[in-house]
Amino acid sequence: MRIVVALGGNALLRRGEQPTAAIQRKNVRTAAEALAPIANAHELVITHGNGPQVGHLALQAAAYEDVHPYPLDVLGAETEGMIGYMIEQELGNLLPVERPLATILTMVEVDPDDPAFRNPTKPIGPVYTEDEARTLANDRGWAVAPDGDGWRRVVPSPLPKRVFEIRPVRWLLEHNVIVICSGGGGIPTAYDDQRKLHGVEAVIDKDRASALLAEEVEADCLILATDVDAVYHDWGKPEQRPIAQASPGDFRHQDLPAGSMGPKVEAACTFVENTGRRATIGALEDIAKMLAGEAGTVIEP
Repeated sequence: MRIVVALGGNALLRRGEQPTAAIQRKNVRTAAEALAPIANAHELVITHGNGPQVGHLALQAAAYEDVHPYPLDVLGAETEGMIGYMIEQELGNLLPVERPLATILTMVEVDPDDPAFRNPTKPIGPVYTEDEARTLANDRGWAVAPDGDGWRRVVPSPLPKRVFEIRPVRWLLEHNVIVICSGGGGIPTAYDDQRKLHGVEAVIDKDRASALLAEEVEADCLILATDVDAVYHDWGKPEQRPIAQASPGDFRHQDLPAGSMGPKVEAACTFVENTGRRATIGALEDIAKMLAGEAGTVIEP
């Protein structure tokens, strides 16, 4: 089978953890252990989140006041390289030496007139208290919003339109290469009035970009791995219960958080509707069971 697995940013840097290289490598090693059985048996594309990492780099850049901070598209490219390197190394250590891996810096086209630029929803960076977040918003001109038990900076998250590097991704898959690409949703880019491509100050949702990528490489299954074991009815309430199986139509009237589970469900449903194939949302450690349809929330036509 040809499988696209999207690793959530919080699977690589968990809430409350310090954003050190050692901690992120440890988490990548855990992810690699879950991915290795899939990689041994199937064609595999790995995508990943980068919200915590981009936010951390943005804070580092802001600390150097003599130079204008790097824009989000450049920070996205930096994190694609860093996380891809770690995944290549840790997963490669668990696979036969003849199985190659490759990370592709992936540019993804967005519409500069996308309404998302007027309504930032994508959380990046560390978690703050409400008072800390509002102070930073006033000092730095950020948009901030609740995220779980805390608050985070939020940035525009336009819809992905096209993956520019799709042809080399297909070529690598046809030659038995494990591909790591579209990290953090890809590097957001757009055409100007002269049809010149340039970076955009945004972060594309990783799950939406992964669904587009999975469709364009004709994947048999899309797996969205996160830090919860399924999509839930009444999440966070005493009566919450997991959804084991659903169709895209079952989610049309669900009210899911815009910055977290909402885009995952939307991306999974879009992939299923456009391809007639299966998508699954669940916990990183359950990837093998998710592929077998024995864990997570399975979404099918």
